[in-house]
Amino acid sequence: MTITPDDDFAAAEYALGTLAAAERATLAARRLREPELDEAIRAWEVRLAPLGEATPEIEPPRDILPAIEARIRRGAPPDAAANPAIVTLRRSLARWRAAAIAASVIAGVLAIGFVAREMTRQSVPREYVAILQKDAASPAIEVTVNLDKQELSVRPVAARAPPGKSYELWIIDAKLGAPRSLGVIGEASRAASLSGYDPAVLQSATYAVTVEPPGGSPDGKPSGPPAFVGKLIPVGP
Repeated sequence: MTITPDDDFAAAEYALGTLAAAERATLAARRLREPELDEAIRAWEVRLAPLGEATPEIEPPRDILPAIEARIRRGAPPDAAANPAIVTLRRSLARWRAAAIAASVIAGVLAIGFVAREMTRQSVPREYVAILQKDAASPAIEVTVNLDKQELSVRPVAARAPPGKSYELWIIDAKLGAPRSLGVIGEASRAASLSGYDPAVLQSATYAVTVEPPGGSPDGKPSGPPAFVGKLIPVGP
């Protein structure tokens, strides 16, 4: 059995805590014997829970309720409380107000979740790695690029420069023109800044290692064909 829209609105008011004491007590008794109503209340409590957790508690002034009740009594005609049409209108208004509040709360929770998701996504570094090698069976040097920080790290895997020579790393892309040096590779891992490069170029470029004289190329150009090459592949979002 599916509950009526009025009961669903009442469940939302119950979860929000906006029901009058008598109506809340009635609904609390009904939920014990009506599983569908109890499930609707629980569903609303789950939907609204994130907003409650994100909102700090505020202690209302002790005299606020008597002041509100006195103001209501002063503003209502003497026979208003006994008028069935007014009573029905007030109940309908309360239901629609609860529905509007619930819809706004759900929208707020969804917005908070979306922002939190986007902030989390943006905080995760986008990392790429390239294994520079002569062939698929000969991994030699690992190059890792963090596009968000625009940092590069180089780690020799199984490559050792020939005696009296140095390995030098290059970035190759048509947008850059001639190959550009990213520095000499030593026996230990090292890091370097890539702040002068477009992230899109860093992502699509080819990375290559050449054999050079000690200390690197004397003229800023590769001295020969690449000994190892590779391209970046993503390892993170």
